[in-house]
Amino acid sequence: MLTAIIDYESGNLHSAHKAFERMAREVNAGEIIVTADADVVARADRIVLPGDGAFPACMAALKGSGGLYDAMVEAVEVKARPFLGICVGMQLMASIGREYEDTAGLGWIAGEVTKITPADPALKVPHMGWNDLLIDHPHPVFADLKTGDHAYFVHSYHMAVSDPAQRLAHVDYAGDVTAIIGRDTMLGMQFHPEKSQSTGLRLIANFLTWTP
Repeated sequence: MLTAIIDYESGNLHSAHKAFERMAREVNAGEIIVTADADVVARADRIVLPGDGAFPACMAALKGSGGLYDAMVEAVEVKARPFLGICVGMQLMASIGREYEDTAGLGWIAGEVTKITPADPALKVPHMGWNDLLIDHPHPVFADLKTGDHAYFVHSYHMAVSDPAQRLAHVDYAGDVTAIIGRDTMLGMQFHPEKSQSTGLRLIANFLTWTP
């Protein structure tokens, strides 16, 4: 089995690669490759899309990366390959992003990416640091995990989903902040699982062994 982590120069790939490699060894999930090669993405069994930065810049970089965008879309939409978006990679799954300018997303999860607006003005944006996951809906990705397990966040925008059933988990930051989304063969995590210690590593392992 091959898992492709897409390199479109918009993510912290080193730490993600190491975390996915570690868990792939533990659960016998095959090879992990960081790649900018559309052909590798096209034949991958699983696809991971990281992302750091602004929504419009990440979408432009992805679309401008030598066929990566088309290969990814075909793999996910046509071949139904399991997909995981991380941080802005998750946000790109939305219908539209409102950061700086309105930018069309992949449209895989209906909703919009908007700025976090905590009800408590003492809470700073970006939302940065550890927060407890609140599980909204059961999913195989939560195997051996529970509400209260914590993950590491660094972001100013989050996804407001149109269908509550597609928000799998959230956190409380003086208001609900979407943490995990999903439907069919697609998952997205707003936080960084590769930086979230035991919780993040378990989520990675569960994704690598998930059979939608």
